[in-house]
Amino acid sequence: MKLSVIIVNYNVEYFLEQCLHAVRRAMKGVAGEVIVVDNNSIDGSNLMVKNKFPEVKLMENTENLGFSKANNQGIRVAQGEYVLLLNPDTVVEDDTFIKIIGFMDEHPEAGALGVKMVDGSGKFLPESKRGLPTPAAAFYKMFGISKVFPRSKVFSKYHLGYLDENETHEVDILSGAFMLLRKKVLDEIGLLDETFFMYGEDIDLSYRVIKAGYKNFYYPETRIIHYKGESTKKSSVNYVLVFYNAMVIFAKKHFTYKNARLFTYLINLAIYFRAFLAILSRLFEKLLLPVIDAAALLGGILAITGIWGRSFIYTEGGSYPHAFYVYVIPSYIIIWLLSIFFSGGYDKPVRILKSAIGMGAGTVIILVLYALLPESLRFSRALILLGTVWGILALPAIRLILYLFKVPWIQLGEKQSQRFLVIGEKEEAKRVAKLLESAYARHEYVGLVSSSERLKKDKDFVGNINQVLDIITIYNIDEVIFCSKNIPHQMIIDKMTEWQHTQVDYKIAPEDSLSIIGSNSIHTRGDLYTVHINAVDKVANRRNKRLLDIVLSLVFIVISPVAVFFQKYPAGFLKNIFSVLFGFRSWVGYCPVTSEEIHLPKIRKGVLNPANAMKLKETDEETAGKLNILYARDYNIWKDLNIVLYAFRYLGQNVYG
Repeated sequence: MKLSVIIVNYNVEYFLEQCLHAVRRAMKGVAGEVIVVDNNSIDGSNLMVKNKFPEVKLMENTENLGFSKANNQGIRVAQGEYVLLLNPDTVVEDDTFIKIIGFMDEHPEAGALGVKMVDGSGKFLPESKRGLPTPAAAFYKMFGISKVFPRSKVFSKYHLGYLDENETHEVDILSGAFMLLRKKVLDEIGLLDETFFMYGEDIDLSYRVIKAGYKNFYYPETRIIHYKGESTKKSSVNYVLVFYNAMVIFAKKHFTYKNARLFTYLINLAIYFRAFLAILSRLFEKLLLPVIDAAALLGGILAITGIWGRSFIYTEGGSYPHAFYVYVIPSYIIIWLLSIFFSGGYDKPVRILKSAIGMGAGTVIILVLYALLPESLRFSRALILLGTVWGILALPAIRLILYLFKVPWIQLGEKQSQRFLVIGEKEEAKRVAKLLESAYARHEYVGLVSSSERLKKDKDFVGNINQVLDIITIYNIDEVIFCSKNIPHQMIIDKMTEWQHTQVDYKIAPEDSLSIIGSNSIHTRGDLYTVHINAVDKVANRRNKRLLDIVLSLVFIVISPVAVFFQKYPAGFLKNIFSVLFGFRSWVGYCPVTSEEIHLPKIRKGVLNPANAMKLKETDEETAGKLNILYARDYNIWKDLNIVLYAFRYLGQNVYG
C-alpha cells in the first residue's frame, strides 16, 4: 500500500464531509487507505462517515485525546509507505496525492513534505513554509517586526517570506494541516510528541525529521484550501496561551538550557503583550461605536440644553440644576444606547437605520419614566424630544461617515449577500440553487453558470465559467458557489485566486450534501447554509430571547404570590424563576430528542417546549424533531410568549432530570 491518509476530527461534520469527498477523488489511481480518528464528536460526524464513506476506517474515541494522540492512533494502524496527516478543514486537488507521492519517490532524501496552502478566498497562507522558531525568529514574529519586513532574510525567518512561494524549497518546518511523512522515518524518529495537546506538535515533528538526517520540502506544484479561521483563533486570549505554551515546550525540549531560558522569557513577555492586545482589540471593536454615539449624544444634548435654557427657561439668568447634568442627562443617554442595542443597532454588520429605530424606542421609554417621576425631577419634555431629533440625525450620520470611509462592518440598508452565482453542471447546479432558495429566506437572485467553457445556448444558465468576471459585475454578485461534484478542486482554487480582486465570497457545495461551506473560518457556524435555517441562533434572536426570559422572570416574581396557586408544581415554579433569571435555563427550549441526525443551534434547556403549546402529553421522536426544526427555523419572541401562556400551569415542571 502506497498512502495512508489520517484525518483527526472534532465536531466539524460539514468540513469533514467536504474533505472526504475531495480525498475520495484524489485517491483514484492511488493504492491507499483513509483513516478518520474522531475525538468524541457530538455533531453527527461519525454517522455521516458511516453512511456516506463506508470505505473509510473510522476510529471513535470516547474522549477528546487531542491532536497528537489521535494522530498517533491512526499512524499505528496505517499500512501505507507514506503517511499523510491531513486536517478536516482542508480541500485537496484531484491530483494532489499522485503528485506528492511522485515527488517523494524521486527524492529519497525527503523525510517529509508540505504543499502550498490557500485560504477560503484563495490567498496564500504563509505558514505553508516555516523556519525554525529560534529566539530571534520568534521575537520578530511575536512583536510584529516580521510583518513590517515580510521579505527580509533577517526578520522574516519564521515564515521564510524571502523564499518564492511558487518554487520548491528545502525548509525547516511544515504545517500539521498537511504533512506527508515516510512511514520508515516515523518508525525511526518516533510518533508525534503527545505532550503537545494542540499546536506545536508539527514544529517538533518537522525538527526531529531534520535531526535524523532527512530533509523537509515545501512543494507548491499542488495546492490545498485550508479553512483555518485565522482571525477567529488568533484574536482570542485562549489561543495565545495555548500556542505560546506549546512554543515553551518545544524550546525546553530542543534548545540548550541558556537558549531555552531566553526563549521562555520572550514567550512569557509575548503572552502578556499579545493577551493585552487581544483583550484591547475586542473591547475596542465592541465599544467603539457605542462610545462614539455616547459622545455625540452628550455633546448635542449639552449644546441643546444651553441654547434652550438661555432662550426659553432661564431668560433672566440661571441654569439647570447640577443634578440634571450629573444624573438625568447620563440616564437619558444610557437608555437610548440600551434601546439601540436591543434594537440590533450594534449587531454587525451595523445597519444605519437601526440607530434611528433605537432612538425612537428609547424616547418612548424615557417619556413613560418621565411621567412617573416627581415634579421636582421633571425638567423639560422639550429637551427629551430635541435630544431625540439630534440623535436620529447625528447617529445615522456617524454611520454614514464610517461607511464612506469603507469601515467593513457598516452596511447601508438590509442587504446581506443576497445575490448568488452557482457554478456547475445543470442537474447539480439546480440542486444547489434549490438548497439556497430553501435555506436563505431573503435571497434576491440565484443565477446558474455552466462549468463548461463552451456553453451551448441554454435558458437555465446566464453564462459559462469563462464569463464569470463579467457576470459578477453585471449582476452585482455577492457570493460564488462551486459545485464540487462537477468541478475539479484545482480549478476551484485557480478561479478563487484569479477572481479574488472582485471581493466576492466563495463557497463550495459538496456532492450529495445539504451544506455549503465557505469563508476563512472553520469556527463560525454562520458560514454554513443548511436547509434548516438556524434563525434562533442569530445574535438578535439570542439577545431578544434572553431579554424576554429576564422580563418574564421579573414579572413572575412580582405576581408569584398569586400565580403560585395556579401552578401544578408550586415549588418548582419558584425554583425555575431564579434558574431562568440567572441564565441556567430558558422559559422555552427544544422538545427532548435523542437523534443525532437533526442538527439544531445550541440554546439553553427550556422549562417548556413547543409541544407544550399543543398540549401534547407525549410526542414521538419524529414529531418532536419537526417541532424543534420549526421553532429553530422561524423563531420570534411571540412564539415563546404563546407557549408560556398556553402552558402557564406547567412553569414549575422539573427540567433537571
